[in-house]
Amino acid sequence: MLVRSLLLLLFLATLPTAAAAHGRRGFQVEEATISDIHRAIVTRQLTATRLVQLYLERIQAYNGTCVDQPMGILGPVTMIPDAGKVNAIISLNLRPKARAAWGFDARMARSQTDLVDADPDMPDALETAAELDRRFARTGRLVGPLHGVVFAIKDQYDTFDMRTTSGADAFYANDRPPDDATFIARLRAAGAIILAKANMDEYAGGDARSSYGGTGCNPYDTIRDPGGSSGGSAVSVSTNLVTCAIAEETGGSIVKPARWSSVVGLVPTRELVSADGMIQRGINTRVGPMCRTVEDIARVLDVYAGYDPKDELTAFSRNRLPEQPYQAYTGKRSLKGYRIGVVREYMDRADFTVADAESLDLVDRSIAKLKQLGATLVDPGEGGALFQECVDQYIPKWQNQQFMRGFASVFPFDSSGQPIGDHTTTLLDMYFDPSLVPHTATGRPSIRNVGGTGSGDTGDGKYNFNFYFRQRGDAAIASLTDAYTRANFWTDPVLANRKSSLESTDRQRTLATAGALQTRFAIQTVVYDCFAKLDLDAVVYPSGNIPPGILTPNPPEPTVNDRGLNWTTISSRGFPAMTVPAGYTSIVYDRDLDGQLLPAEPAVLPVGLDVLALPFNEPKVFAIASAYQAATHHRMPPPEFPPLD
Repeated sequence: MLVRSLLLLLFLATLPTAAAAHGRRGFQVEEATISDIHRAIVTRQLTATRLVQLYLERIQAYNGTCVDQPMGILGPVTMIPDAGKVNAIISLNLRPKARAAWGFDARMARSQTDLVDADPDMPDALETAAELDRRFARTGRLVGPLHGVVFAIKDQYDTFDMRTTSGADAFYANDRPPDDATFIARLRAAGAIILAKANMDEYAGGDARSSYGGTGCNPYDTIRDPGGSSGGSAVSVSTNLVTCAIAEETGGSIVKPARWSSVVGLVPTRELVSADGMIQRGINTRVGPMCRTVEDIARVLDVYAGYDPKDELTAFSRNRLPEQPYQAYTGKRSLKGYRIGVVREYMDRADFTVADAESLDLVDRSIAKLKQLGATLVDPGEGGALFQECVDQYIPKWQNQQFMRGFASVFPFDSSGQPIGDHTTTLLDMYFDPSLVPHTATGRPSIRNVGGTGSGDTGDGKYNFNFYFRQRGDAAIASLTDAYTRANFWTDPVLANRKSSLESTDRQRTLATAGALQTRFAIQTVVYDCFAKLDLDAVVYPSGNIPPGILTPNPPEPTVNDRGLNWTTISSRGFPAMTVPAGYTSIVYDRDLDGQLLPAEPAVLPVGLDVLALPFNEPKVFAIASAYQAATHHRMPPPEFPPLD
């Protein structure tokens, strides 16, 4: 652990000066923003081709296998301290000759079913960059707002020129889908270069592993979890393998990896961005960008937000886009006039352990910084609860049967499921006297634990999978059954593969999402009403309380007292949220195999602040997050992945 300790000391010593060091020389690819790239292209310091090459050099240096896998990619793995690699990229958009010239393995090919790969209508990243350079040389103008910007795309999204399998080692007849996802087509039209597919938890599962791509690692400590199914997207941005990446979130897959990689991640309003071309698209699946700055996130959202006839939910976005581009809201440096609530439900130290303490301290400092910037804070204080009054008032009414099933002593039912007594009157009594709302063993219902989809809500997983497969139209994999019977899966006694969960999903025989929609509406009612009562523009809270844990061997699950791997109860019900770097922990605790909290080896692990607003209020999120980021500059690149000579 000596190397990590030395890196820790070096990292802490350079914190005050690292931001100032950026830009001392000419163009530097490390930490380059979209405006940096465009400035360098316009002043002839850089071409799009050279930019792609610079990222390929970093991928070549830092993207290799980061775990010990003595039985190969499908066997058991153990973590390697100070691995110097992250395995964030699993496919490269390069033709075979270019890929071989760069020394990348055949497994990184952009297709495994078209090994010749000579279609002239399918240019690779270097050919796309060369065409951008020709057009700029001819006109002197950038082709669009993302001219030359280099992206990694989570393997959950369709790219017509690259294999798309959601991380699975599945035997498609054609591993390339027939067309781009809508947002991918919009990125390309704006001048973006799609360089890579990012590694992901296979089929958006729970661990940082896929059968095709292997295991990913956290860039700040390679024995630790990169976080959620979008870990590859976050890590590729954090280690400067690409400019930005596209991720996906259902319940934390942007928030968690963004904070654990110290990058900015946006979970947009679901109805704002099309989920066309997504494997497992659903009611809460959001297409979110990850970049290193808030401004770059806004530039990306400007390109692909809005109505798409291929996704009916985006019809709600009609006439609800802001008057100005999202980028216009990222110049705020004062927050005077903004009222920001503090969700203390996620920060009550009495409910957590020493493992949460430093993260909560850092977020408290972030909240104080918002006040220094001029914001009016609506803070219930330590032990307080911002949303409790609204939860007590409206959850019993609007969740009704789901709520009642959680309190059998107050709402008894007979053996046939019929209510014993008049439950309607009981609910009315609670509405007019919220003190009657019942408690559980762990306290009153709160914004922390309201949720659930209701009994019998099944079938959406199978429906969403088979919707995608039917739309894709592959000759070999036409259904979820095909997806797990015509595929390889890893075998590991610690990290379970995805086959059994896919089989379980495939046994579903109905579609009944009423409870999920009811919960979504109930939580939206609670949050909307409290925003109105308190006259809030946004709320803030920790993206999560606990730093990333050791990936394997997996310690026991956290107890009720140290939950908070990521706080997504609100955002996963339709609200836009953005994670912004909020500093770094230096005191870290891990659980041993007996479940005991023990101090860890020295580590510097990122912490994030979440800013959340009402649906379609992304401009307020951008304004607050950009002012905070400009005042703090917390983002620091992982020290194990420095600039190349």
